[in-house]
Amino acid sequence: MELLPTLWFIAIAVLWIGFLVLDGFDLGVGMLMLTSTRDERQRRQMLNTIGPVWDGNEVWLITAAAGLFAAFPDWYASLFSALYLPFVLVLVGLIFRAVSIEYRGKVHSDRWRRWADRALGTGSFLAAFGLGAALALTTTGLPLDANGDRVGGAFAWFSPYAVLGGLALVGFCLVHAWAFLGLRTEGPVRVRARRFLLRFGPAALLPLVGWVVAVQLLNGKTWTWVLLGAAVVAALFGWTSARLGHEGRAFAGSAVFLVCGVASIFANVYPVVLPSTLDPAHDLTVANASNSDYTLGVLTVVAGIGLPLVLLYQGWSYWVFRRRLSTGHLPEPHAVTAAVASARTIPFDGSSGTGGTGTRHP
Repeated sequence: MELLPTLWFIAIAVLWIGFLVLDGFDLGVGMLMLTSTRDERQRRQMLNTIGPVWDGNEVWLITAAAGLFAAFPDWYASLFSALYLPFVLVLVGLIFRAVSIEYRGKVHSDRWRRWADRALGTGSFLAAFGLGAALALTTTGLPLDANGDRVGGAFAWFSPYAVLGGLALVGFCLVHAWAFLGLRTEGPVRVRARRFLLRFGPAALLPLVGWVVAVQLLNGKTWTWVLLGAAVVAALFGWTSARLGHEGRAFAGSAVFLVCGVASIFANVYPVVLPSTLDPAHDLTVANASNSDYTLGVLTVVAGIGLPLVLLYQGWSYWVFRRRLSTGHLPEPHAVTAAVASARTIPFDGSSGTGGTGTRHP
């Protein structure tokens, strides 16, 4: 197998894993806004934990899709055309999430905030479920013909594996969010997150374990059982750490569980990037779905320069916002009507705080 296609297969896997680890808790916090608490200050506290980082984390999804398009155009074309409807739902969910986060504090109204929370929770669920279903089908197969085109109707993709993958990512996002809120908050939100993690965490991770085991049994590579075992150990470590009150270790355990589990999935399906359920001869592989060596070489140089810079910047942002957040850190809610009226005579210079920067949500 050629070096560059294999290298970019690994890169695509790393980008997807990075997105799931970093944006997983964002999506989970969004879903928790539907049911977690009715206390407005606590809801704002939860939302402000992801305020400085959620849009940066989402960039990993864009980079993964762009890298897929550039390095494996046939894989990209077959996957996105076969899963057109799920990806439309994912896109709608991401739009709902972004708009609700940015505009939740624009109107000082309980009704407005309730609608924003519903949009945030629903959008986060749609995005998590749709992406989980897509990744599961990427590793278990779609009805593709010799040209890489989907055979069947608009819902030919719908299968038990799609449901399993959707539930797997939703469950992981919730667990990761509970661990993240325990790490980043003080007060009742922290206590509640720890309680739910201990009570429901193991059950919420079962679909992801089922997905990993299913791919393991379908492909049967011996050495990947080590990754599966490491994932189970990491999950147990995270749950035990949460029970002992070590939130940082609990969050790390959740992240390592995802990394090892999804890494075993990609390792098991290699060199196939998109299996065909109709005929193994129609499978897309790293060899027949990749771009030219020249293109992959250029991409490698660009990624080698740009990716370290992105990692450094994102690491710095997490370091800046590393401290716990309490309700005492939040300003009082305020209406924007007065600010809008004053803007007719006073030029807006971005310093009034009414527009929001993604780090505060009145």
